[in-house]
Amino acid sequence: MRYPVVIHKDPDRDYGVTVPDLPGCFSAGESLDDAIKSTVEAIECHIEGLLIDEEEIPSPTAIETHRGNPDFTDGIWALVDVDLSKLSGKSRRVNITIPERILSQIDNFASRHGESRSGLITTATLEYISAQKSDSSDDAGQAT
Repeated sequence: MRYPVVIHKDPDRDYGVTVPDLPGCFSAGESLDDAIKSTVEAIECHIEGLLIDEEEIPSPTAIETHRGNPDFTDGIWALVDVDLSKLSGKSRRVNITIPERILSQIDNFASRHGESRSGLITTATLEYISAQKSDSSDDAGQAT
C-alpha cells in the first residue's frame, strides 16, 4: 500500500512526518531520507497494532484529499510504500485456484511494480476488505 505522508521541517529541528490516513502515526528523522525510512517503520508498526487488535486498516487516500487541511500547510507531500505481506507474524502457505489469465495479470502487475504475487494479493485483499467496510458504514449512515 502507498500511503500519502506530509513532511514538515522547522528551523533547527528534525524532519517531522505525519501519515494523515493513519491517525496517531507520526515519525521523524535528521535527514529527509531518515524521516522517510522511519515513516515506513512507523506505518508498519501502526498497522501491525491494528491487525493485532483486529481493527480495520484504513485504505490510503489521494494526497488531494488532505491538501486543504490547515494542519498540513507548508508541508511536502510524498508517498510511502509499505509491503503488508511482511506484517502480522508468520506467513502461511495456502493453495488457491485462480484462472490462468488472471494469474498472468497478477504476475505482470506485481513484476512491473516491484512486488511479489503474495504481496500484491495481500495488499489487494486488505484494500478490498477496507473498502467494503467503508461502503457498509456509508450505507448504514444513510439508512438512519
